[in-house]
Amino acid sequence: MQYELKEYLRDPATMRAPDSLKVIHPLGKSPVIEDDGLVLAESGAITTYFLEKFDTEHKFSPRREDLNAWATYSQWLHYSEGSVFAPLLIQMLLMRDESPSAMLGGFSQGEVTLHLDNIAAQLDDNEFILGEQISGADFGISYAVHMADRLGKLEGHPTLQAYISRNMARPAFRDALKRAVE
Repeated sequence: MQYELKEYLRDPATMRAPDSLKVIHPLGKSPVIEDDGLVLAESGAITTYFLEKFDTEHKFSPRREDLNAWATYSQWLHYSEGSVFAPLLIQMLLMRDESPSAMLGGFSQGEVTLHLDNIAAQLDDNEFILGEQISGADFGISYAVHMADRLGKLEGHPTLQAYISRNMARPAFRDALKRAVE
């Protein structure tokens, strides 16, 4: 699949999107894709769209006919944005604050620990979040775990450290990183 990657840098003082991104999406959301006239934001929606369009053999997502497998997959696909991301974002913002809130810090750190433990328990001895085969759910979970790693939150989570190392070693991941720095 051919694609062009455009990077939009947020204002370092406000963390707000530049006007050039707001032209594409009025909220300045990222990631955002433009594909055949469709503009789509939200990572889970983008993952679902690309898998529906290109993964016709269902290598990265279960068929909906297997409702239990599909529901479990869907839960983990949306888990990173719906549950894990907010406490990680709070931790990131508190690190930038000259006088961070102790209440927010304590709450968000407790939530980060809760979620990292939950992800580690789900992984157990598996290669990926739903077993031995990568799925679309791993795309978002990998992002959340990688963000936790960048924030210094993976100490004591060797399962998650190994998970993110495996995912970052995948050729598609390396290719995406390479495009991001070009």
